[in-house]
Amino acid sequence: MIEVADIVKSYGSNRNKNQVLRGINLQIADGDFTVILGASGSGKSTFLNVISGLERPDSGSVIYDTLDITKLSDNELTKFRKENIGFIFQQYYLLPNMTIEKNVRMGADLADNTEYREIIKAVGLEDKMKKYPSELSGGEQQRVSIARALAKKPRILFLDEPTGALDEQTGRQVLNYICKLHKELGFAIVMVTHNQNIAEMANTVIRMNSGKIADIYTNETQKTAYEIGW
Repeated sequence: MIEVADIVKSYGSNRNKNQVLRGINLQIADGDFTVILGASGSGKSTFLNVISGLERPDSGSVIYDTLDITKLSDNELTKFRKENIGFIFQQYYLLPNMTIEKNVRMGADLADNTEYREIIKAVGLEDKMKKYPSELSGGEQQRVSIARALAKKPRILFLDEPTGALDEQTGRQVLNYICKLHKELGFAIVMVTHNQNIAEMANTVIRMNSGKIADIYTNETQKTAYEIGW
């Protein structure tokens, strides 16, 4: 269980201060698939960064079971993310001097996962394992970042527009594989997206507006990656 209480986050200072998150409260159940929707500037990506421990809030708490990660030191927070959390963002953050296989293996080694090549195969890059990021298209690089995060076997997988650089066929393939592992391994998913259709795959949907939660609802049935519109 992740419990978020009274989260406030601002950037800048004095007269230039911009309050992005305005007192957010939320609970995310273990193993849930949560999608966060909202227009640009609604605060959804900042909220994702705060609850995943990438950024610290100005005030409030983010509690995983009984552990408030806002009270951890920088070293403790880094250790917590390393052991529990996977990230997939719009930026790929691949190491350019490592092959695709070695980039993915970096995540796998954190979980002693020796089956990482199966994940590379599942995202359609089996024939590109020995290539370097610069030799891949943007969509292929995104698939590498997805494989690296999944190879880590995270407790919670955070995603920020994971299909933004992918064509429809590859996007559906990747979402389908993420959902397959979600069901098999039981990790929670928290995904930020502009794609209203992807929200139909989630258990819980959160709509944000102007730094606040405007609405939360639950889908009685969840569609697959091949059933949603695109």
